[in-house]
Amino acid sequence: MGREIELIDVDASVGALPVANHVGGLVRAGAVEAVVGWQTSDVRRALATRIERRVPYIYTALYEGGEHTDGVFLTGETPGVQLRPAMEWMRDNIGIRRWTIVGNRYVWPLDSAMKCRGYARDLGVQIVQQHFRYVGTTDFGDVIRALESGYCDGVIVLLLGEDAVHFNRAFAEAGLQNAMVRMSPLMDENMLLGSGPDATRGLFATAGYFESLNTEGARSFMRDYVDAHGPRACLPTTMGESCVEGLLLLEALVTSARSSDVAAMLANDAPLVFDGPRGTRRVEQAHAQQPIYLAEARNCDFVVIDTL
Repeated sequence: MGREIELIDVDASVGALPVANHVGGLVRAGAVEAVVGWQTSDVRRALATRIERRVPYIYTALYEGGEHTDGVFLTGETPGVQLRPAMEWMRDNIGIRRWTIVGNRYVWPLDSAMKCRGYARDLGVQIVQQHFRYVGTTDFGDVIRALESGYCDGVIVLLLGEDAVHFNRAFAEAGLQNAMVRMSPLMDENMLLGSGPDATRGLFATAGYFESLNTEGARSFMRDYVDAHGPRACLPTTMGESCVEGLLLLEALVTSARSSDVAAMLANDAPLVFDGPRGTRRVEQAHAQQPIYLAEARNCDFVVIDTL
């Protein structure tokens, strides 16, 4: 609406309650007119409660689904459009029928795993083991031993960044890359770099954005990013790129409602569409729809191999 945007950074890694208290204070003080970003699901739940429709909250991370709090708008992937079709593709194209789930012990992995068990029943495949570890785990020795002793074709990885890196390294050191595949809805190029090229063979990921995505929106985004930050800048990957999607959705919400007021946004029944690096996106029930891709790791890059 003709005003300059000022971004205020908040570290969302310090825990749900401290983040909710900090952001809630900013909102109550009138210091922010919107909240946009990528956080874990426990932070999202705490923030949604604390913000209480005072300002729009655009949540950009993939998540477990089911968020319908008024004033919360979502751009990320959900298991039904991400994990289920990937499990079906793996069954039909490379014969993966027996899965083990390895995830962190908090909302997103636990709820996503529950949904995967339902998808497995629907698809005629099996979940044969589940292992959940607290965020910050570096030693996955017991999980690796369980994988070595229990027969499965693939591992669904529901681990956050550094935890996934440690798991990938241990997985490769045990030689399990020769016995089973890994598939994750949260594995970006920086996590591949952290894992190292020797630990990424047989690793697949499913997401709405990859650095190698060959669409006009994705190419244009990367050209702009390199022009702004230089060719040696850290890759934004799907997590950083999702924050751009969140700002574009905020722009569309304000433009369509002609107001930054949450009540005006919720009362606005005009079709809501916006363009971004992931293409043209339609918003339905506060969720931005998007194409979902399957990619295979080649050393420390992802190659998109199909649209799910």
